[in-house]
Amino acid sequence: MTKLLRYSTAVCLCALLLGRPAHAQTLTVLYPDLGNPYRAVFNEIIQGIEEQSKARARGIALAPNSDIGELRSTLKNGKVVIALGRQGLKAASALDPALGVVAGGVSGIGMAPDSERLSGISLTPDPALLFGLLKSLMPGARRVIVIYNPQANEALIRLAREAARGLGLELVAVEAADLASAARAYEAQFAGADSRRDALWLPQDPVTVEETTILPLVLRESWSRNLTVFSSSMLHVKQGVLFGLYPNNVQLGRDLAALAEAMQNGEPPRHGLSPLRAVRTAINSRTASHLGLNLVAGQQRSFDAVFPEP
Repeated sequence: MTKLLRYSTAVCLCALLLGRPAHAQTLTVLYPDLGNPYRAVFNEIIQGIEEQSKARARGIALAPNSDIGELRSTLKNGKVVIALGRQGLKAASALDPALGVVAGGVSGIGMAPDSERLSGISLTPDPALLFGLLKSLMPGARRVIVIYNPQANEALIRLAREAARGLGLELVAVEAADLASAARAYEAQFAGADSRRDALWLPQDPVTVEETTILPLVLRESWSRNLTVFSSSMLHVKQGVLFGLYPNNVQLGRDLAALAEAMQNGEPPRHGLSPLRAVRTAINSRTASHLGLNLVAGQQRSFDAVFPEP
């Protein structure tokens, strides 16, 4: 065992406890060598990979100075590798071009670097799931407003338009390439919004949902105007957004393993990154009460996380 390529002891122990046969085909998983909470997330994803594949996963933790030549030699006889996080994806891109890559733990959807050999699942929740939850909480919703940076989220907005149309919603998508234009766009949309029929969606976008300037503006204005705001990030729910989605890491692992097994079996890969559908739900009960939703206990229990925490 080298210092640069360290196998996950937790994964090996899990395989032993489950009594898997030594001859079972393994799936190799590349992931960044980070401490908790990130390590716990990767371990949950690997747990799901093992549950789906019924075989022991070989986890390789990548240090910042990992020897790519050594990694290439280690995987020279492999057919498919699962790469988690940007570091895992970067390492996989330097491997043998004949090696298939299934990517997970990265944001964005659509095409990605090395998309001809890459298939995977993004950390970006499927807009259809967000809009469906909006309709269940706010049946009178008719429009969804989103401010987005086209350089980061053009593919996401195309997907969102289809999802909105399928649910009888109008998507009002406003482009903003920098913080100043984003702030102006929010102010204009707030001025014309109707809280009875409109809702604001915050995508994963470092420009239009910037944490120190834009997000406080959105939270302040939406609260004073009683406008429903929902997000693709659970962290925003903690700060006052009504609801959001976050990954179900174990199920994500199962889905990644299914893609890898299909690739191993010679099935044509679906190129690019698909949106995340293995999700959990979070809601802010204080914001719900402010908006007049008054969720009963049974409704609250249907969410995986409720903020503020009791």
